[in-house]
Amino acid sequence: MRSDISQDVLRAGHAACPGCAYPMGMRMVLKTLGLRTVVVVVPSCAAIIAGPFPNTSLGVPSFHSAFEIAAPTAAGISAALKRQGVDDVTVLAFAGDGGTFDIGLQALSGAADRNEDFIYVCLDNEGYMNTGVQVSSSTPQYSWTGTTPSGNTRHKKQIMEIMAAHRIPYAATASIAFPEDLMAKVEKAKGMRGTRFIHLLAPCVTGWKIAPDEAPLVSRLSVESNVFPLYEIFDGLRYEINHQPKRIPVERYLVLQGRFSHISAEQTEAIQTETDRAWAELCSREMRSRQLYEGSKGTAARVSGD
Repeated sequence: MRSDISQDVLRAGHAACPGCAYPMGMRMVLKTLGLRTVVVVVPSCAAIIAGPFPNTSLGVPSFHSAFEIAAPTAAGISAALKRQGVDDVTVLAFAGDGGTFDIGLQALSGAADRNEDFIYVCLDNEGYMNTGVQVSSSTPQYSWTGTTPSGNTRHKKQIMEIMAAHRIPYAATASIAFPEDLMAKVEKAKGMRGTRFIHLLAPCVTGWKIAPDEAPLVSRLSVESNVFPLYEIFDGLRYEINHQPKRIPVERYLVLQGRFSHISAEQTEAIQTETDRAWAELCSREMRSRQLYEGSKGTAARVSGD
């Protein structure tokens, strides 16, 4: 990770709720990328934080786009800069889970299919929080929202698997509770070209019904319980787990959140079972991809030797 990161690009005075994870994540991302950055935001909590013209908390140029087109907007800006001979500016898109998992998925898929050159950060607070806490396809099963008062009946969409299927150069999960890991991944993405995707879990104080000072704690527990593991995917094929979790019971993660206060012991056990299954599958993917990667390197070496 770079040692010369010293300037905050996200300034004080934004309009986020006290304790919101969004500006924490945005600050770390922007601090890593630096001043040679153009930011795209869409209607979401990120847009509220960035602020309306002519007032903004962002210390770099920003473009407020329509809800569903964060990715193609970033792609267009990137292409325009290259047309002008500017190749040292990073184009960054911030979008929430609503604008990524749902409304913007088709546009994101198209941009990823073309391997457009930008970094896309999904700030995932697992619901449409900016408009009153409605369910999204990122909302976990059994979670309360304003439109699922008895608990969400669906499973959370696996966005990382969807992005991996596009065979983009880089995709990674990240957490505000692991800032060194987050900033190292942003730095790594900055050094690449093509579509780079970072899935950043961002607890919502209001929607998750947690205390204003608990977002970092809840974020850490999401990782240590395997609900939100930290890993990278290179070229859609090679998986690398970045943190070996403590494997704490998911109940310790759920109990802090009022949105799960209604669930039964059987539902808690179902979440634990699904978490264990997903972790085992991730470990299996990492092992298989490592074997294939090491095998392909050995084959290449033998061919070169011949």
